[in-house]
Amino acid sequence: MTDHRKSADHASAPPRPDAPALGRGIGTVQRLAMNRTGSFDWDLETRRVNVDAAGLIVFGVDPDTFDASRPGTLIELLEPAERERLNLSIDEAVTSGAHSYSVHFRVPMPNGAFQWTHVQARILRHPDGRAHRIVGVVRDATAEVTHSDFVLELEKRRQRQTSIVERTTSAMSRAASVDDVTAALTGPGGTARLGADGVTLGLVENASLNVVAVSGQTLEAFEGLGSGDLGRKLPLVDTILSGRPRFITSPDDLVRRYPALKSHVELLGFSAAAYLPLVAQARSLGGLAMFYGRRMSFTADERILCLGLAAILAQSLQRAILFDEEREFATGLQAAMLPRRIQGVEGGEIAVRYHAARTGRQVGGDWYDMIALPNGRYGLVVGDVQGHDTHAAAIMGQLRIALRAYAAEGHPPATVLARASRFLSELDTDRFATCTYAQVDLGSGALRVARAGHFGPLIRHADGRVRSPQVRGGLPLGVSTYFEYEEFPETRLDLVPGETLVLFSDGLVEEPGADIDTGLAALAQEVRTGPAGAEALADHLSERLWERWGSGDDVALLVLRRSPDVGSSLAPRLHQYIHQADPEGLSDARSIVRQALADWGMEDFADDAELVTGELLVNVLLHTEGGAVLTVEVLPDPVRRIRLSVQDRSSVWPRRRSPGETSTSGRGLLLLDAVALRWGIEPRGEGKAVWCEMGPPDPPAAREVPDSPGPPDGRGAQEPPDGQKPVGHAPSGSAGT
Repeated sequence: MTDHRKSADHASAPPRPDAPALGRGIGTVQRLAMNRTGSFDWDLETRRVNVDAAGLIVFGVDPDTFDASRPGTLIELLEPAERERLNLSIDEAVTSGAHSYSVHFRVPMPNGAFQWTHVQARILRHPDGRAHRIVGVVRDATAEVTHSDFVLELEKRRQRQTSIVERTTSAMSRAASVDDVTAALTGPGGTARLGADGVTLGLVENASLNVVAVSGQTLEAFEGLGSGDLGRKLPLVDTILSGRPRFITSPDDLVRRYPALKSHVELLGFSAAAYLPLVAQARSLGGLAMFYGRRMSFTADERILCLGLAAILAQSLQRAILFDEEREFATGLQAAMLPRRIQGVEGGEIAVRYHAARTGRQVGGDWYDMIALPNGRYGLVVGDVQGHDTHAAAIMGQLRIALRAYAAEGHPPATVLARASRFLSELDTDRFATCTYAQVDLGSGALRVARAGHFGPLIRHADGRVRSPQVRGGLPLGVSTYFEYEEFPETRLDLVPGETLVLFSDGLVEEPGADIDTGLAALAQEVRTGPAGAEALADHLSERLWERWGSGDDVALLVLRRSPDVGSSLAPRLHQYIHQADPEGLSDARSIVRQALADWGMEDFADDAELVTGELLVNVLLHTEGGAVLTVEVLPDPVRRIRLSVQDRSSVWPRRRSPGETSTSGRGLLLLDAVALRWGIEPRGEGKAVWCEMGPPDPPAAREVPDSPGPPDGRGAQEPPDGQKPVGHAPSGSAGT
């Protein structure tokens, strides 16, 4: 300390008359020194530092040994990291043109402790901006920083606790069922969300404890400690029965209270635990155990946090248990109104699925049914009654029985839906229903479909392609009767061997927030890529779509597959349906025929077979009002040949014509007669089939037979008396190629 500073202190103004007597005679420097605050004057040009005695005491330096000409001795007291940080702060302030700086750093004391020190300085500069002097104060800031650290640590703990509560509340708010609650506890980040290292959740069920969730501990640790009666001396059971929490601060503490756990403590691997009762509306739901790998003293704040988490979990569990009970009621009610089982079908396989909406006691009105009809036919139904409540389910049950009765009487689909609509309107309810009803004959593949405001079916071909046939429809059931328009036009389709019919309700294709076309496209894609079997495909669609859309609506699904007819290894066979409104169907049919012949080793006849296929199909698609079924098969005897058959529903037979040079049609039968070994026309119930055979000629022995028994399938082709190629007789005036 220089002499002029001491003089200045003695020359300070006398104290005011009203100043406390204790302060009289104490100068400014003494006041600062009593508060462990000193001053310094650093001459940057002479590199001398004058530090008063109080300032040196702050640095822990004896004033009698300090050399002002060596200012670095003060800096050398600091640890390297602190020294570097202080130097950087000073250099940055001096070189940047600043007029002051402030910095905190730690100073080691002779007793081995560290003291937080604060320097606040003013930088004096020449007119040209060069710094030439730094004056400032240095003070002991340990108490201040310590208090600040305490406040910061307290704030961090409070933020952490707030974060735990917020994350837990958010996770539990999204949990609808008990499974959802346990998933939130045991899933990724579950224990971290609670601020614990392990969690065990047990629920009281029928006077016993059922452990439903364990996370963070090895299963071996719970051998003998899991589910069981409530008479055991265990901490979780004790907590549930007493309704009071248990806070365990060490494993020894746990063993002292519960000696039976002595052999399990090491497997648990924790240092502290909190056992918390789960009580909601005075009802004991179970208990929650939270384990901690670190030592915990469980302060008042920490205990309040644990109890708060238990309260949040208890409220969520109460809501989830109620949800599960209501959903079980809804699912049971719906299942009771649906057929207990679906009988097997001859000539195919059928699978049905019903999934209740995951929205509590929201009973849906979706249903499915399969009705055995006379002559080996079956009626297939998928429908949906408006609304999601018990009233909708009751309407559904009555409507299903009525529609089943009308179908069993043998009425066509249009009549069945008209009568069902009238029945619904007579129930004196404001509900309507949508429905698709189909009658199928698996022997012939004939399919008659009518729909009332519902989605039409999807059909997957044997080659995997999926199409949505244009099925005409009427108004929803009930609405059509109200408007006196009970018209439900039928659409005739063919289900060839190996093809699959899919009927569904809207819950399978409605994605929240998306256009319905997106859901229909997704369904078509999953049908296309799904497994072939009816049961496997039904499971695939349920998993990929009902779960995908969020399960917010109930779903009825019916899958029917006609048994494949692939012939044998010696006589393979394929079938393909070509829809009249499918622009690519003709091209696909040609490709299918060529590929089949290549697979069967008969590529030499591919060109002729592809040409004849196109001619026969074009004749059907142009001159009839429906699609066609193409059958390609190999006839192994007496020589290996190809047999093509195109079936349609028209009763008008083609006839041979003599087209002029400029005619654009009329050459089909001439071409068929020129290319095929033999051909013919057969009646087929509601229509006809034009067939032909191509391949090598009969061996000599076969040609000596005077009368051919007809085609190998025995369907009575017409043979001309002169022994030429058989040509089917066509009535005069009928249309044809």
